[in-house]
Amino acid sequence: MTPVQFLRELERKAPPPLLLFAGPEDYLRRRCRQALLECCLAPEEREEGFVRHDLEEITLAEALDDARSLSLFAPRRLIWVSSAEAALPRGRAAEAAGQEDSAGAAGGAEPVAGYAKDPPPGVVLVFDARRWDFEGEDKARMERLLKFYAPCTTVEFRRMDLPQATELALQLAAERGLRLGRREAEMLATATANDGMRVATEIEKLALYCGPSRAVTAADIAALVPDAEESTVFELVDALARRDRARALHLLDVLLRGGEYLPLALLFLEGVFRLALAAREQKLRSAQDVQSYFQRLGMPMWRARAEQVFLAASRFTGAQLASGIRAIFDADSALKSARPDDRIVMEHFILRLTA
Repeated sequence: MTPVQFLRELERKAPPPLLLFAGPEDYLRRRCRQALLECCLAPEEREEGFVRHDLEEITLAEALDDARSLSLFAPRRLIWVSSAEAALPRGRAAEAAGQEDSAGAAGGAEPVAGYAKDPPPGVVLVFDARRWDFEGEDKARMERLLKFYAPCTTVEFRRMDLPQATELALQLAAERGLRLGRREAEMLATATANDGMRVATEIEKLALYCGPSRAVTAADIAALVPDAEESTVFELVDALARRDRARALHLLDVLLRGGEYLPLALLFLEGVFRLALAAREQKLRSAQDVQSYFQRLGMPMWRARAEQVFLAASRFTGAQLASGIRAIFDADSALKSARPDDRIVMEHFILRLTA
């Protein structure tokens, strides 16, 4: 189940006796852990009833034996077992690339299956595995992990995508009384790589910096959020589309001081211009039309990017967009060749587009 489903289940009934928290997402894991603690134990019970183990330090059998043991001081217990990945059986050296025998994984799960058949009353046992992801290189290892802990009720903490991180930013901002627009929330989510913990941290910083009296701007995000250069590139697109030369030159200065790799920024700009040219040719009339059209083609298109594409399409003619793409190509070539200064190349590019 998802973390949201798990939290809803806790509101309706008691938690299952055996749980696996799997995946790398930490913010929702923290929320689920706190909700589980409040559901299982009263505040006065937590000192004795909340038990922590680490399978890097003890064996799986020792953790299960402790869960089965009765306690005179804690009739109800929540046992949190971290590093759950350490319990998986290891294959031979020749199988180190992840080709371990699946039967070995199934056999290694027998102690967990035995515990699940007769869990002690009043005990909730949670295995926490946050080392591996559900996709990419970790996928095979995660499949082995899920098979090993198959008797457990699994809560999957997958990495957030852009819409989820944006909604989280808006929710946390509302709780803090912070005036955060959806576009700025998407910028924040992008700048933090959709990491829930980083989103929460940056919302706290923005709440202290801006207070409730004024709305958060893209400039605030660029100033406060580490690695927010991509958000600054978003602003640069808007400034070029508005032909705001002073603002574009200021944003260029921000990028240069932040150490941004300028050919990458130009690549992003080229993508926006090419999409804007296609949007003009298709006569798309709104950001929603842009988003729907490119999503039908199988291209990832979130709301903020669709707005940038539509803004560029509406502010530039088709001929100007084509000229802009040529200007980007010329600037990129100049950056990669012998030249006096990156700033001079980029300033010439901005002057050319805002003429």
